[in-house]
Order: sequence, then C-alpha cells, then structure tokens
Amino acid sequence: MTDATIQFDRRMLEALICPRSQTTLTYDAEKQELVSKAAGLAYPIRNGIPVMLPDEARTL
Repeated sequence: MTDATIQFDRRMLEALICPRSQTTLTYDAEKQELVSKAAGLAYPIRNGIPVMLPDEARTL
C-alpha cells in the first residue's frame, strides 16, 4: 500500500488536541497535516497516522 492510498480518519480530530497548546486542531488535506494555530505548528500525518510530537511538527 502506498502513502497516497492511506487516508486520515477525520473522526480522529474529535479526540486529538495539540500537545503544546492543548487546543483543537484543523486538518489540512492538501499538506496532510494537523494544524494548531494557537501553537503555530503543523503536525505531519504519515501513513494515515498523525505524528503528534512537537519536535516533528513544522513551524507555521
């Protein structure tokens, strides 16, 4: 299975919060990231799994 065929389950958004700011996240389907506007970070989604580590996040 390739990365392109694995989809992120949007229902996860209800359970996930930013580990740094403790706020809700928004899903960026184009970039495959979960965005925390409060923390200014974008967490990558790899193989359909969000990587919720601040050290792995991209600074906005």
